[in-house]
Amino acid sequence: MVNQAGGDERIRSRQSLAYLRLPLVLCVFLAAPACAERPTVKTPGWVGTWAAAPQLPEPHNVPPPPGVAGSTLRQVARVSAGGDRVRVRLSNEFGRDSLTLEGRIALSGGGSSILPATDRALTFSGKTLVTIPAGAPMLSDPLEMHLEPLASVAITLFVSEAPADITSHPGSRCTSYLQEGRHLAAWELPEAVKVEHWYLLSGIDVYSGTASGAVAVLGDSITDGRGSTTDQNRRWTDFLAERLSEDSEVGVLNLGMGGNRVLQDGLGPNALARLDRDVLARSGVRWLIVLEGINDIGTADLGTSVEISALVERLTGAYEQIIERARSHGIAVVGGTLLPFEGSFYFTPEREAVRRAVNEWIRTAGRFDEVVDFEQATRDPARPGHLLPDLDCGDHLHLNDLGYRTMAEAANRVIRSHLGSN
Repeated sequence: MVNQAGGDERIRSRQSLAYLRLPLVLCVFLAAPACAERPTVKTPGWVGTWAAAPQLPEPHNVPPPPGVAGSTLRQVARVSAGGDRVRVRLSNEFGRDSLTLEGRIALSGGGSSILPATDRALTFSGKTLVTIPAGAPMLSDPLEMHLEPLASVAITLFVSEAPADITSHPGSRCTSYLQEGRHLAAWELPEAVKVEHWYLLSGIDVYSGTASGAVAVLGDSITDGRGSTTDQNRRWTDFLAERLSEDSEVGVLNLGMGGNRVLQDGLGPNALARLDRDVLARSGVRWLIVLEGINDIGTADLGTSVEISALVERLTGAYEQIIERARSHGIAVVGGTLLPFEGSFYFTPEREAVRRAVNEWIRTAGRFDEVVDFEQATRDPARPGHLLPDLDCGDHLHLNDLGYRTMAEAANRVIRSHLGSN
């Protein structure tokens, strides 16, 4: 991956599919006390600029040989908002034993390389070696380092001791580099094993006096970017960060998790269980977009109208829980309608009935502060239960790069309504 500081292609042209008119459920902040207060004030403080939802990886997603212990791990992440100070969040939250490591941060030079002049040591309470207890995250000390919006950084870790159960984010859509031995300051890792997962890294914050805050996205594999091009930052949240960076400073935090469900654990803890850690504990979050539920619907055994109604009630009740818990932290909550999935392995008429009923509730119940109608932006008008063919990655459930760009444009309109930008 090449350094993206000013180097990513920005999305300049407006494509007709991406600019569909969206029916929004708008919140009138002064007249509706149920809505979260509109966050507009810019004050200096820490803002999340990148995030990944930690989880325990499945056996086929664990680190390959040489493994993490006794090895150097270099991982690349593209930030959203910029700043003049930075801190890194590491995670041993799914480890059952302590984790001991050292770390560095630098601007990425592409692939496994870094720009050596930018390379800096991470410290923890003033020390370069840190032991993270089982089940805990750890924030590095603030580090003087200027980051431009959309810059790509490389986080390099040397792990001295590691638990057998490594905290991970499997769906990185980004190449990481694992090489045996201690190579913390190496400008590149030519002998590294390449893996498309993140390990032990769960967040990056910047200190900014100009950022409006961060928007967090609680989602599943669609938010995690399944179907997008690896190493190109083409998840819909990446496109959203690009659009917002054109004339504002907003952090965009992708807390998508492939296979995740709202009501039950599956691939990772359920959305209700992980909300506090993955969203509410993040720095400077002012908006939350919720786009989850399709995996609950797609794995449900539904045969009767009673079972259909019960699942709709449980999902909408869970959304209300998320809304109330987020609002108690001053966060405005945006509901995303569930995308079409007819033709996928999930589809049955009963499950489609649930999806449509849930979407109707999201649009009309008035519980969310605003609504992004992802369904309308991505569905085929000739076959409303299907994704537009040009946006479909091929499995009729996930999107391709154009599809994710289209989703970003839909979300961009809503976030800009809060920023006062048109």
